[in-house]
Amino acid sequence: MTNRIRKIINDPVYGFITIDDPLVFQVIAHPWYQRLRRIHQMAFAHLVYPGAVHTRLHHSLGAYHLMCNALTELKSKGVEVTPEEETAAKIAILLHDIGHGPFSHALENILISNTHHETISILIMRVLNGQMKGQLHKAIDIFTNNYTKPFLHQLISGQLDVDRMDYLSRDSFFTGVSEGVIGYDRILKMLTVHNGDLMVEEKGIYSIEKFLVARRLMYWQVYLHKTVLGAEKTLVKIVQRAKDLIQKGHDVQAGSPIFDFFLKSATNTAFIEQQLDKFCQLDDFDVLATIKNWIFHPDAVLSTLCRCLIDRRLLKVKLQAEPFDQDWIKTLRNNICRHLKINDADCDYLIFMGEAENTTYNPTVESINILFKNGTVTDISKVDNALIHQALASPVKKYYICYYNC
Repeated sequence: MTNRIRKIINDPVYGFITIDDPLVFQVIAHPWYQRLRRIHQMAFAHLVYPGAVHTRLHHSLGAYHLMCNALTELKSKGVEVTPEEETAAKIAILLHDIGHGPFSHALENILISNTHHETISILIMRVLNGQMKGQLHKAIDIFTNNYTKPFLHQLISGQLDVDRMDYLSRDSFFTGVSEGVIGYDRILKMLTVHNGDLMVEEKGIYSIEKFLVARRLMYWQVYLHKTVLGAEKTLVKIVQRAKDLIQKGHDVQAGSPIFDFFLKSATNTAFIEQQLDKFCQLDDFDVLATIKNWIFHPDAVLSTLCRCLIDRRLLKVKLQAEPFDQDWIKTLRNNICRHLKINDADCDYLIFMGEAENTTYNPTVESINILFKNGTVTDISKVDNALIHQALASPVKKYYICYYNC
């Protein structure tokens, strides 16, 4: 008989989170999962919102808690979920972000070329599955949407998944941005399954609209806040500059052997598959210690960028609806080159542009379907008098420029 286990975690957002499954506990106790303690959920958002220092582990456990509540609610409505499926879904949501590298999205595709964190998550899951004698097979099928009950995958990855419910609730809590507060408990109560797909009962329409609007506001007020955006892009430029110097034969030593290994290796998906153990030793601490060291590097560009982050003397950032004036940009570039005594090519690290885009609700990717009492199903953007109409389904794009303020 399997030994019972019961652990209680005190979470600042939801209160007590219960772990009562031995396999779930085994996954949480694994060193590769515990690494999530050392990765910030919101990268450099704490430079704007000082309380935003929570980690990927906080978020993972919160999403697990919401998954537990969602499954309990669905079962109470007669949706068939076996004990094995329940455990598998809980493990899938616990591991959904395990493939994140240091500073999460900020360095995605930068440190490991052309490789999304979901790809690494699957690679890690497969290794853990081998270590745990095939007990994670069903969790992997649910995570990759290869299971016979699509609603289980939709709870993990969709426009109304528990991942988004937790990060909105948690990020608004730790930043203090009340616009991100959602009624996650009511949304969970309104979930149902129809023809195998996750849907929302008719009386939950307004809670879903609030959820979507909160997501939109959080993106522009927090995730794409111009200072947060600038800090994260500065981190990208630091890594790119270090790699560029290494390729040119300059002496650039990272603050830890493991970060040094990744900086000096040609990385891609095939490479990371062979180096998962090393990847799972890499975290924010390696990168931050390295940035502190590089303040004293002889390369003016690298040391300047690193000091900007460490001392919070950040690059100037402007965000607007129209492209920037090219003559103004040229003047800025000339001033930076003259001030730092660098050439025009190196100036690309200290003045750069891009586009930030956010879509509140994209029905072409996956719909949020409303199940009415008469049995009809309607996309939320097509519901009469709906707040989420075509205007909010269109992407909003803004242009940004980051530059060293001489």
